[in-house]
Amino acid sequence: MSLSGKTLFITGASRGIGLAIALRAARDGANIVVAAKTADPHPKLPGTIYTAADEIAAAGGQALPLVVDVRDEASVQSAVDQAVERFGGIDILVNNASAISLTGTLSTDMKRYDLMHQVNTRGTFLTSKACIPHLKKAANPHVLMLSPPLDMSPRWFGGHVAYTMAKFGMSMCVLGMAKEFESDGIAFNALWPRTGIATAAIQFALTGEEGLRHCRTPEIMADAAHAIFEKPSREFTGQFLIDDTFLYGEGVREFDKYRVDPAATLMPDFFVPEDSVPPPGVVIG
Repeated sequence: MSLSGKTLFITGASRGIGLAIALRAARDGANIVVAAKTADPHPKLPGTIYTAADEIAAAGGQALPLVVDVRDEASVQSAVDQAVERFGGIDILVNNASAISLTGTLSTDMKRYDLMHQVNTRGTFLTSKACIPHLKKAANPHVLMLSPPLDMSPRWFGGHVAYTMAKFGMSMCVLGMAKEFESDGIAFNALWPRTGIATAAIQFALTGEEGLRHCRTPEIMADAAHAIFEKPSREFTGQFLIDDTFLYGEGVREFDKYRVDPAATLMPDFFVPEDSVPPPGVVIG
């Protein structure tokens, strides 16, 4: 199934995983709403909504770059309205925008706590709420959260409880909305990487330049997302997927192509359950 003519509303699509998902869909000829905050070049972070739109057009898609703050209800609703006016509807929503701070309780100031919960959990809920009336009219509607499986192991909470709650809030939206909108045929699924993904978050917020060598490229998440969107929405919903395990089930056997540096060991990501086994031949850590 091609995504040609489909309209994707992607939050945080100016760079990283969101942009990679957009470019993969653009190669099919999809319409992409680039819903992100970066309109002017950032001193450290690559890309703006306008450079992303240029890349999408070059890849074969149509782009609508919109300055959107997922914390602001009016901003989100205006963007959804403009998307529908431009492209006639919304077929797929990708809740990719996220904020991270891997700090313990005493080191987490409330401004940072609020930011993570407003962007991750509230932003996901709000953007989904605004898009659902239009998704109900789509032929094969999908909502994808870039969020982890709901693994209640204390190991994922002890070091950074505020961040974990904010990310798990996104996953709880999957759990609840998949059931709530089951009869409407809207699929709600979560996708999460087994390894670190080479993005600005890794480079600037976590491990620095060296850490990128131990990551996979965002294209693994883009390929997995594309395969999810090809699934019949009434039959494939409420799933919490790990990128390489899902792709292996879809017939992918070559995973080294996603490695930033084939000679470097792969860095495991947070929140991957202990019973999640990598595909044959994939070694983590």
